[in-house]
Amino acid sequence: MITSSLKNVVVVGGSYVGLSAAQQLAAALPSTHRVLLIEPHSHFHHLFAFPRFAVVPEHEHKAFIPYSHAFKQPNIPNPDLHHFIKAKVLSVYPYHLELDREWKGTKRVDFDHLVLATGTKLPSPGSMQSDEKKESIGYFKTYQAGVQRADRIVIIGGGAVGVQMATDLKEVYPEKTVTLVQSRKTVMPKYHPKLHEIIKQRFDVLGVDLITENRVIVPSDGFPLDGSNFDVELRDGRKIPAQLVILATGQIANNQLLHSLQPSTDEVLVNPTNGFIRVKPTLQFKDPVYGHMYALGDIADTGAHKAARPGIAQAGVVTKNILSAIEGKEGESEIEIGPAGIHMSLGLTENLVFRNPANEGEDPVVIMRTDGSRDMNIESVWTRRGVIVNGIEDYHL
Repeated sequence: MITSSLKNVVVVGGSYVGLSAAQQLAAALPSTHRVLLIEPHSHFHHLFAFPRFAVVPEHEHKAFIPYSHAFKQPNIPNPDLHHFIKAKVLSVYPYHLELDREWKGTKRVDFDHLVLATGTKLPSPGSMQSDEKKESIGYFKTYQAGVQRADRIVIIGGGAVGVQMATDLKEVYPEKTVTLVQSRKTVMPKYHPKLHEIIKQRFDVLGVDLITENRVIVPSDGFPLDGSNFDVELRDGRKIPAQLVILATGQIANNQLLHSLQPSTDEVLVNPTNGFIRVKPTLQFKDPVYGHMYALGDIADTGAHKAARPGIAQAGVVTKNILSAIEGKEGESEIEIGPAGIHMSLGLTENLVFRNPANEGEDPVVIMRTDGSRDMNIESVWTRRGVIVNGIEDYHL
């Protein structure tokens, strides 16, 4: 067992929201407490760049940023107090959790407060199959080769990943036939219809074929990956010739670690309709016995838009409420749910910021930009993670 006079505030999940929660907590906790950030990936995965780097070669290694400076931030007074633990959490219990490997001689980690930011998992290439940088770079290179080889590509799903990959594909490879199939009437259906209009106009300019209100019949053994010719069958009987299918649907909630935690009431801990953890507006678990446990970001059943920006704001709520709990007070900070917004690319340079209207009858916020780059200006992302890039070799850290 890990023995320490310090009390542990454990954050599980080191993506955008979890890392922000760990850093905000480390900056605010009293010296009696430390943050343990637990994450199976060897590097921070810059997920926003994954659709781009699945298509555009030579930049894939930049998507994986070392965690070495996670706590080396100017506003964190005692960075050496806190720890990054590369491990997967297998199970959670009321005041401890079990890892898949040892840390400091044990797989058990005790905690006073637990913060879950485990998020959701997308099909590849929206997320990686490996936790290691080297293998993930290899995956991207193999995927890029498959994209380059295919003359006819079908994308299933009209969310951000599907739309961004479609526009990148047609800009990098204008000679390829790219078809996007969306089951709903519009792409990006959680947003104001104006976003669909903008994307459809961009598709028309680039030559992306869009099929809406239809579904792909996915074979039980999946689609071929060898570049051979095959047909993609739609629900209405149509068949689309293809050599590559990109799955851009089906987020799965990463809630498996809660299988060992029993509810104290008749209400289950996880919403069975979506897999998200039931929480109060304070982001504490809804179950009254587990008030020292919090969930935020994509894994939390808040009703808020699932994105990094609102998730990072939720990290501030969790930090305030944990500080209150340490002081023996009830946490009173609650999340505010605002209109959904997104910053997304529509090709190598064209991108937009879109925000739903706050009130019915109002217009959405639309800011069109042309300041994108092939590597999505990723050096600034490394800088925000505290890693200064002095030369191209640093991207291989």
